[in-house]
Formats: sequence, C-alpha cells, structure tokens
Amino acid sequence: MPPIAPKYVLIAVPHTSNWDFPLSLAMAFVYRFDMHWMGKDSLFKGWRGPIMRWMGGIPITRSSSNNVVAQTIEVFNASDRLVIAIPPEGTRSKVDTWKTGFYYIALGAKIPIALAFLDYEHKTGGFLSTFTPTGDVEKDISKMRASYSGISGKYTSQCSVE
Repeated sequence: MPPIAPKYVLIAVPHTSNWDFPLSLAMAFVYRFDMHWMGKDSLFKGWRGPIMRWMGGIPITRSSSNNVVAQTIEVFNASDRLVIAIPPEGTRSKVDTWKTGFYYIALGAKIPIALAFLDYEHKTGGFLSTFTPTGDVEKDISKMRASYSGISGKYTSQCSVE
C-alpha cells in the first residue's frame, strides 16, 4: 500500500526500461493515489506536452542548472497533498551513484521518501517502506539502496542496485 502521508517524494527503483513509466502510472491508478513525476523536457515537446502534463508530468531541463530542488521544495511547502516520483538513477542506464536531488527535496521540505519498486523477475510492484532523511546523505542513500536488494529491473544488466 502507498504511504498515508499527504506529501512525500516517491523513488521508483530500479529504472531500466521505458516500460517502467506506464507500469508505474498503472500502479498509481490501482492504488488510487495522485502521482506526479519529473521527466526530461524533451518528453514534453510538441503534441506530447499536454498529454504528459495531464498524466502528472513536470518537465525538467537537465542540461542547465535551474534550481529544481529549491523550486520543488517550494511547491511541496505550498501544497497540502503532493506525491512526486523521481527515479534516483536519473536514467535507464546503469549508474554507480544515484543523483541526490530527490533526497535534498525531501530533506528541505521535511517530508518522507517512499521506496517503491517494480520487480520484473517476480512480476510484482509496490512499496517497501517510508524513509525519513537524516541529513547524512551518503549513509541514508546506502540504506535505501540496500532496501532494493533482490529486486530485478527489466534489464538486469542496467540495474543500479545489487
């Protein structure tokens, strides 16, 4: 079940396939919660833009520094209820370290991080737990990554967790 907190950052791990997106939207529908998500701005170009926004999308320009963390903290602080999904890997490719924006958004807005997953090997998905950031980013991310042990993305060679 999704967290009962009215506001949280939702991380979805592992992110290895384009299928992760529609499956995550389907899970939000099944669990009946309003989920927003951040995506690269190219997804919002042309005719897709209105559709992506209608589905909860928030465009992010990854090629420039535009203080997304501070802006997102302000949006959380001004909202009574808000869930934003952010893949900590930042890409479908394998990465050795997670991006930390999701962490600093949760820390700055004083909200929890919900650990969500899609496990393709076991054909399941859901929520592991809720994590409250302590301010020790390295230790906290290490603990969160460990929570995903044994969970397989669609393309296991691209998984960023062991």
